Amino acid sequence: MANEIRYDGKVAIVTGAGGGLGKAYALYFASRGASVVVNDLGVSRTGDGTSSSAADVVVDEIRKAGGQAVANYNSVEDGAKIVETAMKAFGRVDIVINNAGILRDKSFARMTDADWDLIQTVHVKGSYAVTKAAWPIMRKQKYGRIIMTASAAGLYGNFGQANYSAAKLALASFSNSLAKEGAKDNIHTNTIAPMAASRMTETVMPPEILESLKPEFVTPVVGYLCHESTEDNGGVFEVGGGFVSKLRWERSSGVVFKADDTFTPSAVGAKWDQITDFEKDAEYPASVMDTDFMALLERAKAAEPNPKAEPLRFDGQVAIVTGAGGGLGKAYALLLAKLGASVVVNDLGGSAQGQGSDSRAADLVVDEIRKAGGKAVANYDSVEDGEKVVETALKAFGRIDILVNNAGILRDKSFARMSDSDWDLVHRVHLRGTYKVVKAAWPHFHKQKYGRIINTASAVGLYGNFGQTNYSAAKLGVVGFTKTIALEGQRRNILANVIAPNAGTRMTATVMPPEMVEAFKPEYVAPLVAYLGHSATEETGSIFEVGSGWVAKVRWQRSGGVGFPANRTLTPEQVAKEWSRIIDFDDGRATNPNSTQDSFQGFMENFSNVSEDEPAKEDGALDVEATKKLKFDTLDFEYAEREAILYALGVGCKRTDLQYVYENDTNFSVLPTFGVIPSFTAMMTVPFGDFLPNFNPMMLLHGEQFLSLKKPIPTSGSLKSQARVVDILDKGKGAAVTIGVTTTDESGEVVFENEFTLFIRGSGGFGGAKKGTDRGAATANNTPPNRKPDAIVTEKTNEDQAALYRLSGDYNPLHIDPSMSAIGGFDVPILHGLCSFGVSGKHVLKAFGNNDPASFKNIKARFAKHVFPGETLETQMWKEGSKIIFQTRVVERDVIAISNAAVELAGPTRDSKL
Repeated sequence: MANEIRYDGKVAIVTGAGGGLGKAYALYFASRGASVVVNDLGVSRTGDGTSSSAADVVVDEIRKAGGQAVANYNSVEDGAKIVETAMKAFGRVDIVINNAGILRDKSFARMTDADWDLIQTVHVKGSYAVTKAAWPIMRKQKYGRIIMTASAAGLYGNFGQANYSAAKLALASFSNSLAKEGAKDNIHTNTIAPMAASRMTETVMPPEILESLKPEFVTPVVGYLCHESTEDNGGVFEVGGGFVSKLRWERSSGVVFKADDTFTPSAVGAKWDQITDFEKDAEYPASVMDTDFMALLERAKAAEPNPKAEPLRFDGQVAIVTGAGGGLGKAYALLLAKLGASVVVNDLGGSAQGQGSDSRAADLVVDEIRKAGGKAVANYDSVEDGEKVVETALKAFGRIDILVNNAGILRDKSFARMSDSDWDLVHRVHLRGTYKVVKAAWPHFHKQKYGRIINTASAVGLYGNFGQTNYSAAKLGVVGFTKTIALEGQRRNILANVIAPNAGTRMTATVMPPEMVEAFKPEYVAPLVAYLGHSATEETGSIFEVGSGWVAKVRWQRSGGVGFPANRTLTPEQVAKEWSRIIDFDDGRATNPNSTQDSFQGFMENFSNVSEDEPAKEDGALDVEATKKLKFDTLDFEYAEREAILYALGVGCKRTDLQYVYENDTNFSVLPTFGVIPSFTAMMTVPFGDFLPNFNPMMLLHGEQFLSLKKPIPTSGSLKSQARVVDILDKGKGAAVTIGVTTTDESGEVVFENEFTLFIRGSGGFGGAKKGTDRGAATANNTPPNRKPDAIVTEKTNEDQAALYRLSGDYNPLHIDPSMSAIGGFDVPILHGLCSFGVSGKHVLKAFGNNDPASFKNIKARFAKHVFPGETLETQMWKEGSKIIFQTRVVERDVIAISNAAVELAGPTRDSKL
C-alpha cells in the first residue's frame, strides 16, 4: 500500500500488554513492522499476584505471525528494567505506550489508603518510571512517541473511583508538560481516554456494550499518534467504538472585579451567572502564557467599585485551611475568620521546597486573627497526617464545615534532571495530602450532611509547563479527585470545587519577578474561595481560574469528532484521512461533556453507524432456513423453592401471598410466568453475530415474549433449556429475530416453551421475508375490544423492584446502575420488561385464573414502553372466550407499557371475581 503507516526499524514498548488494549497495541505494532517489548506483570485486575504466561502468549502470537517481540515481566515501577529489556533486545526505544493499570473501586467513604496508594503507584508512578527511563534515549536519538492512558473517569469523575480518576487525570497533565519539554527533540506525547473492552472495564460494563467496544477501534488512533509523520503533540483524545474526538479546555471570559475592599464573597456571588457564562467570548487557552494577568490587574484597578451586597458570613462554622502560614492560605484564613468562622490554621512551616518545619508561621496567623477578635487555633502537622489536622478542629471547635486544601511545595526541574524524590515529594504533598485531609474530614461531613471543600490546582496543571511535570501531574490529579468526590458528596450536601489561582506566594516567588508577585495579591483570590465555602453555594465539581481580581470557569470542550462504521475494521490510514475533522472544534459540532454519561453518548450514538456497503456475510444475504437448523448448547438450570419465592417477590408478591412466598403453605406453587427465567439464559447465549449481518448487541431490543406452559412448573427441580431460531424477518433497517427455547424436566418431558422476539437495528436489508407465518397464539395480534375492560387490577411497584427482580438472573446494569441507565437516556434505572410481564401475568391469574397456576395455557405480550420502579401498573383485561386480552398502563405517565397481550386459559373459563 503506497501510504501504509508502518514502523519498520522502530521499537515499541507496550506496558500491560498481556491482554485487552495492551495486547491489541502489541499485535498492531508488530504487524506493521515494529519490534515490540510485551510487558506484563501478570497480576489480577486489582493488582494481586504475578504470572509470566500473559506476556509469553502474546510474544508467541507475534513471532508465529513473523514479527519480532520479547517479553518483560517487571512491574512498571521498575521502568528502567523494562527499557533495559528493549535496549538489550533491539538497541533503541522509539515508542512507549503506558497502558498498564489496575482497579481498586470503592466509594470514598470505604476507600483505604492502600486502595489509594496502589492505584497511584501503578498508573502515575509507573508511567513516570517507564517514561523517565526512555527519555534520555529518545533525546539522544532525537525521536520519540509517547502515549499516556487516561479515562473518562479521570476527565469527568466517576462514583466509586476517586483514586482512579485522580491518577488518570494526572497523566493528562504529565503528558502535556512532557509535550512542551520534548518538542525540540521531536519527542511527542499525547493522551488517550479509551473506551474499550478490557479486564478492567468488564467489571463495570455489560457484555453487550463490551462487545461493541473492541480494542481494535482504539489501536489505529494510537498507531496514528505514534507515527513519525504525525505532528500532534500534547493532545487529549477520547476514542472507542469507532468514535474519535479531541478535547481541549474552554474558559468563560469571566468577571473582572474592582481590586479593593469591595471585592468580597458576596460580590462574587452577585456576579456568579456572569462568571459561569460561556456564551459570550469564551476562550481556549493552551498555555499558562495565554492569560495576561497584568492586563487583568490593570482592568481590575480601573474598574468601578463592586456593588454592595448582603455579607456572606460563617458564624458558627469551622474552617480548616492547610498551608495557611503565608500567601494564599493566610489570606483565606484571615478572610474566613473576619466573616465569623473559627479557623484551624495549618502549616508545617517547611520551605517552599518542602524542607524543614517551623511552628511560627501558623502561630503568627493565629495571633493576627485573635487580635482582630476572631477564633483560631494552629496545627503544625503535615497534610499527609490529615487525621491529625482534622482532629485539631474537632478538639478545638467540635466540628468541621469548610476545608480548603492549599498546602503545597515546588520541586521544579526539567524532566531530564528530575529525580524520583522530586517527583514523589510533590505528589505526596499536593495530591496525597489533599486526599488525606479530605478523607479525614469526610465522615464528619457525611454525618452532618454538610460540607464545603475547595481544592487547589493551578494553571500549570490545566495547561502543562516546561520544568514542572511533577507539579502539573499532581495538580491536575487534584482536579480528577475533586470531580469524583463532588459526585459522591452531592446527595449529602457535600460540595467540592477546585481553583487554579494566580497569586504571589512563596512558591510563585521563585518563578515570577518581584513586581508581579506583589501585584498578584492573595487577597484577590480569597473572595472566590470564601464564596465556594459558603452554604449559599450550589456549584460543585467545577474548576475556576482566579487572580488579579478576575474569576472565570473552566470546562472541557470536545470536538464533534468522527464516527467510523461500527461494523468495519478501522485502520490508521482511515484515521489519518479524517484527522482534520477529528480535531476540528470550529465546525459547529463541538460539545461540552460534563460526566461519563455525557462522554459515552458519542460512543453510544456511533454503535448504530453501520456501513451498508459491506455486509457481514460474503454474499450479503442470510439463509434463514439454514439458520433455523443451527444447534445451540443445552443449558442446565437447577432451582429450589428459594428461587421460586425470590421470583415471586421480584414481581410484587407480598408476604400475605403465602401460596407463592411460603414453602410450607399447603398450596405452595410457582407463578406461571417463572417459565421465562430458565429460558432467558439460554436465549442470551445464542451467538447472533455468527449468522446475522452487521450484528451489534447494543442495537438489540426485546420486542415480544410468548410463554406456552405444557404442565405445572414444579417448585424445585433440574431443567434443561435449548434455544433455536424460529424465524428471522427482514424489516429493512433492522431484523426481527424470534428465538425459541424449549425447556424439559429430568424425564425429558417438555415443561414449557418460550419465544423471545428481538428487534435488532442495523441487521436488516438481507433480502428476507418481511412478514412471518401465523404461529397461532405466539403471533396473535390481541387487539383489545372496543369496550370498557372487564377487569382492572392496579399495583404500585416498589422503588427497589428492579434491584430485587435482577436476582432472578437478569443482571443487566441498565436496571441497577444509574450511570448505565443514563447512557440509555433514563434518569434512573428502569424496570425489567419481563418483570412488568410477570406483574401483569399475576394480575390476570388473580382476576380470571382463580390464582391457580395450572389455569394458564400460554401468555403473550409486546413491550411498548419502559417502566420506572415505583410507578403504578394498571392491567386492563377483556375476556374473549378462553382468551384474556390485556394491556398494562403506567398510571403516572399515562402510557401503555405492555400491549397486544393475552393469556389463553386452560379448561373452563369464568368471569372475573373482581
